Amino acid sequence: MFSGKTEELIRRLRRATYARQQVQIFKPKLDTRYADLEIVSHSKQRLDAMPVANADEILDRLDGKTEVVAIDEAQFFDPRLIPVCQKLADAGLRVIVAGLDQDYRGLPFGPMPEILAVAEFVTKSLAICLVCGNPAGRSQRLVRDNSQVVLGAQDAYEARCRRCHKVGEEPKPQARLF
Repeated sequence: MFSGKTEELIRRLRRATYARQQVQIFKPKLDTRYADLEIVSHSKQRLDAMPVANADEILDRLDGKTEVVAIDEAQFFDPRLIPVCQKLADAGLRVIVAGLDQDYRGLPFGPMPEILAVAEFVTKSLAICLVCGNPAGRSQRLVRDNSQVVLGAQDAYEARCRRCHKVGEEPKPQARLF
């Protein structure tokens, strides 16, 4: 089992497809930011995906020929994602999971901490802090809302390092560099 981010997920899935492996991609139904039936990276790379309402639906919709199961935006899934991933991996499937490990407050997000704990391989991809340019592992929320889940892209969040990430104060978005 592997855990990482969407960009890395797409790269790994393209390699699996090139190797003629049967791939199935799942995403949470609530994630409609870029597309309903695709996973989309911030650099606009796309792959077809099947939206599911909960983790158990992944098992229900699994094709018997599938060799590689990909799950994007795992932080939005229910806690059942952990046993579902374990079952898939125990059955000999390669399971690739992508998601945020922290919410906008810098706290563990959804089932990701347990996914990271049981994964054989973990790649933690960092962005670039839009305030100081250092490696960024946090998401600065740019809109006022205290809900843990607020769907949005560049308009609602931006990458920040630990030092520049501020919780509880009105964030000031960085002027766009490009």
